[in-house]
Amino acid sequence: MSKRMIIMLAACVAIFGSVFAIKAVMNYGMNQFFDNMPMPPATISSADAVADSWALALDAVGTVRAVNGVSVTTQVAGEVEKLHFNSGDTVKAGDVLVSLDGRADAAQLKALEAAARLAEQEYERFQSLFKQGSISRSELDRRQSERDQAIATASAQRERVAQKTLRAPFAGTLGIRQVDLGQYLNPGNAVVTLQQMDPIYINFSLPERDQSLLQSGLAVRATLSALPDVVFEGEITAVEPGVDPMTRNFNVQATFSNPDQKLRPGMFARISIQLPESEQVVVVPRSAIQFAPYGNSVYVVSAEGEGDDEKLIVKRRFVRTGLERGDLVAVVEGLEPGETVASSGLLKLRNDATVIINNTITPSADANPRPDNS
Repeated sequence: MSKRMIIMLAACVAIFGSVFAIKAVMNYGMNQFFDNMPMPPATISSADAVADSWALALDAVGTVRAVNGVSVTTQVAGEVEKLHFNSGDTVKAGDVLVSLDGRADAAQLKALEAAARLAEQEYERFQSLFKQGSISRSELDRRQSERDQAIATASAQRERVAQKTLRAPFAGTLGIRQVDLGQYLNPGNAVVTLQQMDPIYINFSLPERDQSLLQSGLAVRATLSALPDVVFEGEITAVEPGVDPMTRNFNVQATFSNPDQKLRPGMFARISIQLPESEQVVVVPRSAIQFAPYGNSVYVVSAEGEGDDEKLIVKRRFVRTGLERGDLVAVVEGLEPGETVASSGLLKLRNDATVIINNTITPSADANPRPDNS
């Protein structure tokens, strides 16, 4: 290889080496610049931790149940002769609902009543004969037995005739009619449902640990998905003394006044039981809590520096949360009343991040929130 080629190769190596060295120095400088460049302040809204007294409450879900609710059925067979109600009617106890054809049974009743009267008359005559000594005691006893049987047979037939008239067993509201005029019914065929809905029950269950907290007379509030703006007031009227060994829950029954019949059997209800005890809590908006499997936390806002150098920073702090009421959460441990926490923009925060507070728009912090379109 000639001396000239060697010089050219050396020059190329020197040139390319200089280019790569300059590029490496520039990349290092850029990385250092971006690594040390301060993050711009994050805009957040804030809320103060507030000391409050919360009445203890237990929450549950339950099902609305009528005080009395049955499917009215026939006890005897027969053809529907007359319908005395319309679907949805309100009835009183004893009101006639359906009349079955009972002409044959009524005629048989007359015959049996006549036989019973005859047996009674014969028994009276045999009593006179017995007093005169004309018949034995056994003959009188046989006549008495025949009289009693005749009376019992007539009474049974009278009851059968009465069963041809179907009556409401209690006051309430009827459902949809399930029989037609002229239809032949067998014993047990459903005619119509009947529900007594004022007052009305809501049945629900709670874990066994809460059984000692409940007693009859405690106030209960109920809300329905169908009527989210209405709160129904009632009270506990029965607590099951035993616990289900499978679920470890016990059953509770609350009674509610229901004059307008907004509560209907089978409805799903959310229950809140107001306990007489209360506790002091530190309350923050739910939006201020960063929930995580390894622990819940908040970002506490504090001032750092003095004068023109003063700025707001956030410190992440783990807390233990307790009861929840609507948009509010009780912090049991880790936060003091009066401290300020970030209530929005948590996803863009990190420990010691600089922030700017803008409370023009803040998340809802209502203990009893209601959707705007409800």
